[in-house]
Amino acid sequence: MDAIPYLAAVSAILGLFVAGFFFKNVKAAPPGDDRMVFLMTEIQKGARAFLKQEYSWVSVFVVAMALLIGLLIAPAAAITYVIGAVLSALAGYIGMTVATMANARTTEAAKSGPGKALPIAFRGGAVMGFSVAGLALLGLMAVYVLFILVLEVDDAFEVVTAYGLGASSIALFSRVGGGIYTKAADVGADLVGKVEAGIPEDDPRNPATIADNVGDNVGDVAGMGADLFESYAGSILAPISLVAFALGLGAEQATAVTNISLLTFPMAIAFAGMVASIVGSFLVKGGNSTDTKALSKALHMGTNVAMALTVVATVGISFWLFGDNEAFDAPLGLAIAVIGGLVVGWALGKTAEYYTSDHFAPVKKIASQTETGPATTILGGISAGMVSVAASVGLLAIGVAVAYWGGEMAFDSIGNLDGGIYGIAVAAIGMLATTGVVVSVDAYGPIADNAGGIAEMAELDPSVREVTDALDSLGNTTAAVAKGFAVGSAALTALALFKSFEFAIAQAGGSLSLDVGRVEVFIGLFLGAMLPFLFAALTIDAVGRAAQEMIEEVRRQFREIPGLREGKPGVNPDSARCVAISTAASLKEMIIPGALAVVVPLVLGFINVDTLGGFLAGALVTGFCLAIFMSNAGGAWDNAKKYIEAGAHGGKGSDNHKAAVVGDTVGDPFKDTSGPSMNILIKVMTIVSLVFASAFVG
Repeated sequence: MDAIPYLAAVSAILGLFVAGFFFKNVKAAPPGDDRMVFLMTEIQKGARAFLKQEYSWVSVFVVAMALLIGLLIAPAAAITYVIGAVLSALAGYIGMTVATMANARTTEAAKSGPGKALPIAFRGGAVMGFSVAGLALLGLMAVYVLFILVLEVDDAFEVVTAYGLGASSIALFSRVGGGIYTKAADVGADLVGKVEAGIPEDDPRNPATIADNVGDNVGDVAGMGADLFESYAGSILAPISLVAFALGLGAEQATAVTNISLLTFPMAIAFAGMVASIVGSFLVKGGNSTDTKALSKALHMGTNVAMALTVVATVGISFWLFGDNEAFDAPLGLAIAVIGGLVVGWALGKTAEYYTSDHFAPVKKIASQTETGPATTILGGISAGMVSVAASVGLLAIGVAVAYWGGEMAFDSIGNLDGGIYGIAVAAIGMLATTGVVVSVDAYGPIADNAGGIAEMAELDPSVREVTDALDSLGNTTAAVAKGFAVGSAALTALALFKSFEFAIAQAGGSLSLDVGRVEVFIGLFLGAMLPFLFAALTIDAVGRAAQEMIEEVRRQFREIPGLREGKPGVNPDSARCVAISTAASLKEMIIPGALAVVVPLVLGFINVDTLGGFLAGALVTGFCLAIFMSNAGGAWDNAKKYIEAGAHGGKGSDNHKAAVVGDTVGDPFKDTSGPSMNILIKVMTIVSLVFASAFVG
């Protein structure tokens, strides 16, 4: 048992070695002709310039928060906060760097068919996947070993929890800033290019095309990587903090037999999941078919194998840690809780796939609604997204019930720690145990999207674009699946952190009431229910304003640059201007939504902790539902457009296609800005409350 944190750290290092192996593998692949290399380099320069500016802005916030934590909580907590923030930013930067290398190489491989292209895109994503999982787990284990086992600092578990807050801070700004960037460029490029100018997606004449491809990397790779880094670290931290605050543990009690079993169980699951992900990642191989079902089967092989191995390992770990301890009645119960979380995470992903893949009825229905224009297209997407919430909430409720039952089976209670609540907490790590391979599959999508853009801009044979389009269509679905895992784990993690917050308040000498009959709790509940809507409005509005500026710039260039729209030789758009517009707008617009998640809980906590408790409960429920609704509605609109572009309902250039493009541009901020930011929002607010709990009471 004592070796588990070290074993987890070793598996994290092994994951980083795998990331290095895949990096060399991708780098060795040919990047194509001079035009393709030029386009790849332009995308790389734009992405690096944006991340450099974004991290410069966010570092000011990180320094301010570190000072606040150091003054109100503990200097050691400020250190772990900064470690979490730095590693999260590093994971995003590594992923973006490799993704911008893999795009042209995937395009070049697509000349030989999907069997060559899919593995390169996946391996590019795998660098991101194992960098995220490896750095998150290694950083957390290093913090745990150093501050709890070696230094035995005061308020040891508050110090460790601050690591999660650092990761959450970067994730929120990266998701919001990157999401605004990518969708401003995407909306501008699509509305002016496809609808007004009648030119193909990623046409080299379109000034916003480079900015759009840069956005895929800073939003869907770097932003997504920081998001999953935070989700993964949070899912391991949640049960650790729950045990520590429920039992009032300090560093000196962390080595007692029962305590160490409860504390290290999530670490052991993370260890097993990392090893399983590494095995699964080597099983992804492409076939020769462009059929998305065949490609999907190839891509998901790694995920399915990793999940199966994790299930087997979880049963063994449960009996190893709890089998010989009389405090536990049935160790299998905790295995059931973890496996239940894993299965529900998978089911949430499959639900997202059903509502967003063009193989199923909801997307085909939206495509058919383009026959009567943009209005019915938008209505169809909204209703599909809303219906998907009902299915997802039902699945989450089943997952919570199974996890609670499994935890209760394992043990009724130990001190103030309820077995059922512990079961729910470890179910979250079940959902994200295979993060390495899940993120690999998710990051594959933007690489495939970029590959298609380079094929179009480099004016390659249409057969190459046919291959990249098949890969890209699958990428939209894999992204929706990963978002299902992320938002499901967010709900369970936030619930566990919320319970930890309740214990932390009691430990600090205060009390927390969630009686809705009390006016302060009632007010907090409504404020919490409101905030995700306000956050969504601010982020959607930010995309709208930035896209408006982008649209005007693209129109200006088509109007004022002679021969650009006609595609005369030697006439090139001013792509740098569009990149600058997206960069400036996204950095400016991310500040207020990002600050809300930290400032509002702090203000409410210092006023009244019961109001804050109601606020967190309200935000958790509405934030989860909004995240599912927006992500799935956006994904459905996007794939309805791609379904039509593949030849259905009149194909490219038809009125149906134009209606689908309008639906897609409405869905862009839904699925890539506001929706995926929701799961970070609810966790950031909860973990801020937990870290500052003692300050609120004091």
